[in-house]
Amino acid sequence: MAVIHQTTLVPTKLDLLTGWLPKQPWYVAGSGRPELARAGGFRLDDPAGEVGLEFMAVADGATTYLVPMAYRAAPLAGADAALIGTAEHGVLGPRWIYDGGHDPVLVTQLVALIQGTAEPQAQRQSHTPDPTVVARPASTERLTVTGIDTADTAAGTELRVATGAGTLTVRLHRVLSAAPADETVPGVVATWLRPDDTPVRASYATASYRPA
Repeated sequence: MAVIHQTTLVPTKLDLLTGWLPKQPWYVAGSGRPELARAGGFRLDDPAGEVGLEFMAVADGATTYLVPMAYRAAPLAGADAALIGTAEHGVLGPRWIYDGGHDPVLVTQLVALIQGTAEPQAQRQSHTPDPTVVARPASTERLTVTGIDTADTAAGTELRVATGAGTLTVRLHRVLSAAPADETVPGVVATWLRPDDTPVRASYATASYRPA
């Protein structure tokens, strides 16, 4: 179960994202510097207990973004381009924070969530599952991740995940829709909050599977 330490992170996640978000191809250009606020999300567990895994919804005015993040105690080899930034955690020490679509642990656990073998956790409470996160499998097969290819475009992030038996394609919806999600579609549906705390059920990711 995810453990949430009630401590400091310097700089904060929102501080790091303020500089990082405008550089992404899926960012919706605004006038001036982003003004960010937390808008929801959830966490996943790393079975090895080494990497923190969070799916954060971040609001910038009328636009809400999905930013999956992986928190590591050391740099991830070959992932410099996916580094959001570094921060000092009050309990755990230095953290290297990566865009989760490029982190193999996060992608593997996202696949497990979609396929029903990982349990979503509350974003800000320790040892607490989040029953509001709904996942629908893209295949009835047991999928083992053997390779990951990540592509960031203006439309979002596409993960092509090799499984040995076929390819699972997962699309991360970087700009979250305010329209109600179809919860029967394979993928992940979770809640984000409007500024007035009205909940929105949105598709965080959709998935499709092609057998080999």
